[in-house]
Amino acid sequence: MKKSSKIYLAGHDGLVGSAVMRKLTSMGYENIVTRHYTKLNLTRQEEVEHFFKTEKPEYVFICAAKVGGIGANSTYPAEFLYDNLAIEMNIIHTAYTFGVKKLLNMGSSCIYPRMAPQPMKEEYLLTGSLEETNEAYALAKIAGIRLCKHYNDQYGTNFISVMPTNQYGVGDNYHPENSHVFPALIRKIYEAVQNNTTVTLWGDGSPFREFMCSDDLADASIYLMNNRDYQDIGEFVNIGTGKEITIKQLAETIAEIVGCAGNIIWDTTKPNGTPRKLLDVSRLKNLGWEAKISLKEGIKLALKDYIVRYSDVMNATPASPTVK
Repeated sequence: MKKSSKIYLAGHDGLVGSAVMRKLTSMGYENIVTRHYTKLNLTRQEEVEHFFKTEKPEYVFICAAKVGGIGANSTYPAEFLYDNLAIEMNIIHTAYTFGVKKLLNMGSSCIYPRMAPQPMKEEYLLTGSLEETNEAYALAKIAGIRLCKHYNDQYGTNFISVMPTNQYGVGDNYHPENSHVFPALIRKIYEAVQNNTTVTLWGDGSPFREFMCSDDLADASIYLMNNRDYQDIGEFVNIGTGKEITIKQLAETIAEIVGCAGNIIWDTTKPNGTPRKLLDVSRLKNLGWEAKISLKEGIKLALKDYIVRYSDVMNATPASPTVK
């Protein structure tokens, strides 16, 4: 991509999309096109076609998606399947129709079978049953991968797909009821310091998880767009750190940074969840990219973002702890 190339970034205001926007801007890309979802409904084919006809983007990043936690996925599976299928179908087909030079399709590690061997390799796709609680979202993401593959095979397009591990970072969702585990821990532990209380967490903290700062995902995505084509990558490539940590270790690390050591209580009557989820990132390393942001560095970035965006929490007593 040239600095002057017209780039369409779908989902620019989400966790991942905003990270891609920050990275592109910092690298000097000066012709980035975005649309808020209130101005462009990506589930409507006519609107997407009109946008591409008007703007004529040369490169496309698909970071837009309908996302949510287990509760939302379980309650609204039809919407999660329909909306995500429509977004992918409309953007990918229209990108082909209007001759987009290259497209990056952002997926999710939930595409892998529920009982996939660990760490999870790209070839494990469709080798077993999916996790029931997010099956609709996973099916849509799998369809997006295959749609890119078939357009590449049939029409000679250069559409690549990436499957990131669990993301966190600037712009995350810290809602007390529907946020993911990383931002939820940051909020709970930070508020415990604010209010001088203990934090009660589910399970015993033993499950292993892999976490990646969204700024690293943005860096990897732009690297692949600039340096690797579909023929190099194959059907898709995992993007992760290749490192895992227990939920207990993560909570204790956050507590150490916030200044809340010793205030965590584990409710072992609650379920732990899947014991382990780790991506195999050997293909990504062979393509020339590795994660750069350490967990502690990423926690500090996320915590500062949380403090800035949630000033009502900052105004609580006692005084805000220092991000160390």
